[in-house]
Amino acid sequence: MRQDTPLLWHEATGSYIVSRYEDVERVFKDKEGEFTTENYDWQIEPVHGRTILQLSGREHAVRRALVAPAFRGSDLREKFLPVIERNSRELIDTFRDAGSVDLVADYATRFPVNVIADMLGLDKSDYERFHGWYTAVIAFLGNLSGDPEVTRAGERTRVEFAEYMLPIIRERREAPGDDLLSTLCTAEVDGVRMGDEDIKAFCSLLLAAGGETTDKAIAGIFTNLLHHPEQLEAVRADRTLIPRAFAETLRYTPPVHMIMRKSATEVALGGGTVPAGSTVTCLIGAANRDEDRYRNPDAFDIFREDLTATNAFSAAADHLAFALGRHFCVGALLAKAEVEIGVGQLLDAMPDLRPADGFDPVERGVFTRGPQSLPVRFTPVSG
Repeated sequence: MRQDTPLLWHEATGSYIVSRYEDVERVFKDKEGEFTTENYDWQIEPVHGRTILQLSGREHAVRRALVAPAFRGSDLREKFLPVIERNSRELIDTFRDAGSVDLVADYATRFPVNVIADMLGLDKSDYERFHGWYTAVIAFLGNLSGDPEVTRAGERTRVEFAEYMLPIIRERREAPGDDLLSTLCTAEVDGVRMGDEDIKAFCSLLLAAGGETTDKAIAGIFTNLLHHPEQLEAVRADRTLIPRAFAETLRYTPPVHMIMRKSATEVALGGGTVPAGSTVTCLIGAANRDEDRYRNPDAFDIFREDLTATNAFSAAADHLAFALGRHFCVGALLAKAEVEIGVGQLLDAMPDLRPADGFDPVERGVFTRGPQSLPVRFTPVSG
């Protein structure tokens, strides 16, 4: 597709598909104002409500200014690193002495959701509900065939999550604490505050986007490293390589494989023309394997010289897994912190980590993609 049909009209999804790095990068950066995120009106609003992803211009800038401080700088370092460390350790404690674990079911799917719930000051004992909600939301997002049951489950989630969150939001407005939800309730930029519905929608987006993606990133890092034992040993010996392993995983097996945009005007793209008002589907997985951008792109190599780990978690990233431009993932540094801490603690707890006998992890998913299961064995650390 990259070589022969860089712009493909895809009847089943009703969208134009782009797969080359330069085209996906151009759509995301959108320097000419040719693309909007209006596709989220039908793609995610039915399950989340109206979110920051759908906003543009000043409205988007103000909303981003309200939520972004919690995900970078001193807030992230001082308030939330201890939360991340504690939640990772608590999960590892449940299997530390077992000698075997499914890293997806027992760690990766739980860790980011627990962290987000803890950051928001929600009750982690509601984990199963959070996980059920975000699983329904992700299924809705990838429901390209229009399965009515998946649609209904997603719409039910919006109602259930609102019934759960709105009373808590009202409580925090009355009596703010030191948690992220209280920060969102009291934050103000240029005289603008977020309404209850805005905060509920952001929390819903945070659970789904932050849970599903970090879950698949951690599973992907360990799958890739287990398939390349010499790189696993290098990371074990030098933990400063964890960001490199994360960046290369984001390129090689990105958790999010597709992001859509809508053309604001007629656009010349990929050697063809996209009519105004069209949906454009950007294939991140394909673009991240573009041989015109990366040398030997189908090889997993944490030492590759054409990917920079130092800016891989900023809007200057030279991979596409977090998107680029003004809608660059607001939680990228939170994800980096979770991965650095989680991977480091797991390596400490499992010094001779190896796949369970005969197991070969299989990736599944369309919009989001990753191993469904990753059973491993290890010798427990004594004492």
